[in-house]
Amino acid sequence: MKAQDKEKTSCLRMAISAIKYRQVAMNQDLDDQEVAKVLRTQVKQVNESLESYVKGGRDDLARIERINLEILKSYLPKELDEEGIRTIVTEIIAETGATKKDFGKVMKLVMGKVAGQADGKIVNGIVNSLLK
Repeated sequence: MKAQDKEKTSCLRMAISAIKYRQVAMNQDLDDQEVAKVLRTQVKQVNESLESYVKGGRDDLARIERINLEILKSYLPKELDEEGIRTIVTEIIAETGATKKDFGKVMKLVMGKVAGQADGKIVNGIVNSLLK
């Protein structure tokens, strides 16, 4: 923040504010997983704003949101790629002998294993495709 980088300063203030808000709402200190969850929520919000600005032709605001997106992502742990998720899902299906009816059970196990490292929508799609 001392480097006078206004975009980064603004983005980090927004993230810190969201973290403090969550901390007050939960009435306890947040662990690393909770902080990462808050940051992921911020990333989703920035993505939505970015899409809106691009659709609306607001390139100036879209540029700022792209910068914010990169800043927020730099503070998150690396996410698994689709191949890594597919490997984990395949292992869990093999271990449990799951069928299409066990979709919820498989999702619960996979999300527990990849907690914070994968987007639920991507996991959902992979589990769906592998259980067919």
